[in-house]
Amino acid sequence: MEDERARELLARERERIERALGIHQDEPLDSDARHEPGDVDSENLFQDEFDAGRAADLRDQLAAVERAEARLRDGTYGLSVRSGEPIPDGRLEARPTAELTVEEQQRIGG
Repeated sequence: MEDERARELLARERERIERALGIHQDEPLDSDARHEPGDVDSENLFQDEFDAGRAADLRDQLAAVERAEARLRDGTYGLSVRSGEPIPDGRLEARPTAELTVEEQQRIGG
């Protein structure tokens, strides 16, 4: 994959993740309006837990973008971090942060 195309894909992925994280960061996690677990009308508890899990997932995705950007700078983007085998361009188009080939990913169960 051309470096310019990789930069474009990674920038788009970073923007998507940061935009999604911004939605969660704008919402206060602790406020006087929140109810304690078990209180009447504590439906927000589930949403709070869901949001916290989603934010953690997004932070993990952002870390993967940062690792991919580092590989791009180092000249190893598009190569498996495990075997050094090339990752097909089609996989990188679909998942710009891919660190393994499809076969390697399947072997570890992901």
